[in-house]
Amino acid sequence: MMSGQPSSKSYLFFGWYILSACFFILFFQSGARYAFSVMFKPMLADLGWNRTSLSSAFFMNMTFFALTMSIGGRLYDRYGPKWIILVSTLFMSAGYVGIAFIDSLWEFYICYGLLAAIGFGGASIPLIAALMTNWFEKRRGLAISLAISGNCIGQFLLVPVFTAIVLNHGWRISYALIGFIMLAVNTLLCLTVIRGNPADLGLKPYGRKEQGPPEPGSSKSTTRTMPEDLGLRMALGTYSFWLFLVIMFICGSGDFLVAVHLVAFLTDFGITFKAAGNILALFGLLSMGGILIAGPASDRFGNRWPIALTFVLRFMVYILILKYPNELNFYIFALLFGFTFMITAPLTATLMGRLYGLSHVGLLSGFATTVHHLAGGFWAYMGGMVFDRTGSYRLIFVISAAMCLIAVACALLIKEKRHGVS
Repeated sequence: MMSGQPSSKSYLFFGWYILSACFFILFFQSGARYAFSVMFKPMLADLGWNRTSLSSAFFMNMTFFALTMSIGGRLYDRYGPKWIILVSTLFMSAGYVGIAFIDSLWEFYICYGLLAAIGFGGASIPLIAALMTNWFEKRRGLAISLAISGNCIGQFLLVPVFTAIVLNHGWRISYALIGFIMLAVNTLLCLTVIRGNPADLGLKPYGRKEQGPPEPGSSKSTTRTMPEDLGLRMALGTYSFWLFLVIMFICGSGDFLVAVHLVAFLTDFGITFKAAGNILALFGLLSMGGILIAGPASDRFGNRWPIALTFVLRFMVYILILKYPNELNFYIFALLFGFTFMITAPLTATLMGRLYGLSHVGLLSGFATTVHHLAGGFWAYMGGMVFDRTGSYRLIFVISAAMCLIAVACALLIKEKRHGVS
């Protein structure tokens, strides 16, 4: 019989198929998300907008994305991932295909700021991480990291493709192509592979052991119970959750400031558009190294130290380009910041499960990532506004560097143990 245990039998545990499907969903979705940075300057040149205007559309996208993601976490906990991802894909694809036909900012707000945002919210990284949490008990951190690595490899492989399409055919064709690809891939995977719970197929999570009968005469074996799983309201009553929310705010701020403005920032200093697109792709590849280390590290050492070291590294690379702004250091900044880019993604679900139990991990992870993405949208908007008013990104980088030190302190103060009802 199939089970959640590794064995010598010839079948492959179905959770690995789930992991592969999640990998490809995030693979194509990341190409869609990070193509925005590639499209940034071509859209400005074609439509006559400034950086504040285009950044405001991204802020709107992230706001609706974050709110939808929080709702999606609750729907995931209740209904499972299959139909949530499928319906979200319809919104996402409609938004991207619609962008190909826009001529005004309000149309871009509707297509990218609203429709695509709703679509991204239902197939987001924290929900994928929550799905991996259900399917894997042993090697959970590794499983989450492998699934999320699709986001990194998709950025690495697809961003240069979309850069070439923009150069040869324009940004409109590129957006339409992204929409149709996501529709085809996500629909196929949802209908054939995605399942929310091992019990739906008569399985146990990978690595879960059968709990044997209590030893005779052992009073502890009959009276000991696990702490009650905490929902969002109870988690908000713990200072560890608030510390983590501060971390996620700072993390999202840096993530999307750089992801949105990186190509524009590099080309401002004379780096070619094609080279800047390739650096953005390498940015994604380096982020895979970060998450592949973070997941297993969380299994062995916990979550606090990987998070703290992430922001120490970010502080250092911010200072590097502020003190020594030259082409070589811009490359170093992009690549090392890329290494830290996805580290909190696998750690969010594992930390929420470790602190508060698994019953509400989708909701808690979704809420924390809502804060992350609201901050990211706001800070990307602030980056555009600061550039339009000062002619550079220097001020926004100074503030971001200072915020990294706050994140280090918050990470070290988290009480990383199972929280119960007080």
